[in-house]
Amino acid sequence: MKKIVITGAANGIGKATAIACAEAGYYVIAADKDNLGLQDLQRSIPVYQLESHLVDFSQPQVYRSFIGKLYEHHGALHGLINNAGLYHGKSVYDYSDAEMEEIWAVNLKSLVYLSRDFALHEQGAAHSRCIINITSVAGEVGSMDALYGATKAGVIGLTKANAWNFAPRVRVNAVSPALIRNTSIHDRIPEHRRKEYERQEIIKDPIEPEGVADVIMFLLSDQSRHLTGKVIAVDNGAYPR
Repeated sequence: MKKIVITGAANGIGKATAIACAEAGYYVIAADKDNLGLQDLQRSIPVYQLESHLVDFSQPQVYRSFIGKLYEHHGALHGLINNAGLYHGKSVYDYSDAEMEEIWAVNLKSLVYLSRDFALHEQGAAHSRCIINITSVAGEVGSMDALYGATKAGVIGLTKANAWNFAPRVRVNAVSPALIRNTSIHDRIPEHRRKEYERQEIIKDPIEPEGVADVIMFLLSDQSRHLTGKVIAVDNGAYPR
């Protein structure tokens, strides 16, 4: 089975993607700091298709070594889905220094290390490999949470740069979700902002994590073999641009 690494796999988009990958026949390497969420994921995926890692990607010793340690036990990995992320939904004035350092590490800095180490190991692969970064429309159109918006804008820049850096063997694309229901981020968005996002949606079918997972699965597949450096919005048409 082709092996897929998914960070932030215990909940929301990460969990939906992990389940979709397993259903498609992939072997899932799930990483998250939410132990209960990982245990719940284990009940949704057959044991022979799932490997779980309890890790915190805000810690430098974790994101600097995680991929390298995987290759001590796996000869090759097919894909890396950088999904782990933090959102506080508050003004930059209300961030503590510790919170600022944490969100920079989880949302952006860890992706630099994880992506680089994956690409280094797979640059000689006989067949193409995939990195899929989860950004946000907040990285494209702005956010009242300046730290979140800034890190997600950084993910878009990293995606495009690494598409050049890692070609031709490793394709790098990003998915840019808007208002996604049944996620921890959704519950932290101030109500007046959620109402405005909903008003702007021109397709009135609420987006669930599974809808984002569908797009991720497309980018992971050979059907997207001609795409790299792209940012795919999943936003119900709310942000025409």
